[in-house]
Amino acid sequence: MSGFFKSSIGRKYAMALSAFFLMFFLLQHFAINILSVFSPNAFNEASHFMGTFWAVQYLLQPVLIFGVIYHFVMGFILEIKNRNARAVNYAKNNGSANSSWMSRNMIYSGLAILAFLVLHFIDFWLPEINTKYIQGDMSGLLGDGEGFRYYEELTHKFVNPIRVAAYVLAFVFLSLHLMHGFSSAFQSAGVTSMRKKKLQTFGKVYGIIIPLGFIFIALFHHFNH
Repeated sequence: MSGFFKSSIGRKYAMALSAFFLMFFLLQHFAINILSVFSPNAFNEASHFMGTFWAVQYLLQPVLIFGVIYHFVMGFILEIKNRNARAVNYAKNNGSANSSWMSRNMIYSGLAILAFLVLHFIDFWLPEINTKYIQGDMSGLLGDGEGFRYYEELTHKFVNPIRVAAYVLAFVFLSLHLMHGFSSAFQSAGVTSMRKKKLQTFGKVYGIIIPLGFIFIALFHHFNH
C-alpha cells in the first residue's frame, strides 16, 4: 500500500481524497457562515458548538489542518513534476491546444488561495486558539457577558474595505481552482469518462455558487456593518 501512494497514480489518488475532504469542509463552512446573514443568533449557536465540541476540536480540526497542508504540498509537488514532463511534450505538440489555461496554471490559483488562508488564519483561527487555549476562555461570550462574541467578531473583520477586497479576490481564485479541481479529483479517483461531463457541469456549479456565496457574505456584512 505504501508503494502505491509513492507512485504517480497513488499520489494523484491521495490528492483527490484530500480534495474531496476539503470540498466537503468548504460546504460545511459555508453552511454555517451563511447563517450570519439571516440569523445572528443561529450563527452564534452553530459557531459555539463547532468551537467547543470535543470531536470537532480534537479530532476533526487536526485532520483539517493536516488535509490543508497535505493538499497544498502535494499539489505543488505534482505541479512541478507535470511542468517538467510538459517541457518535453510541448516540443512535440501544442500543449495549450489540449488543455485549459486553468489546468496548466493551478499552481497560481493555489498560491493565491494559500495566501488567503494565511490571512484567514490570522483573522479568525489564531485569535480563537489564543482565547480558548491560552486565555482559557471557552465561554464564547462577549467581554461584557451579554451574548456570544462570534457574530460581532465576524462582522468587525469585514469593516475594512481592503480586507474585503482581499477576500473577494481570493474567492475568485478559489472559484477558478474549484471549477477545474472538482472534475479533476473525480477523474483521479477513477470515475469513468461517461460521467465526466456531468461531473464537469456539477463542478462548475459548485465552483461558482460556493465562492459566490462567500463573496456575498463578505459584501453583505461590509455594507451593513
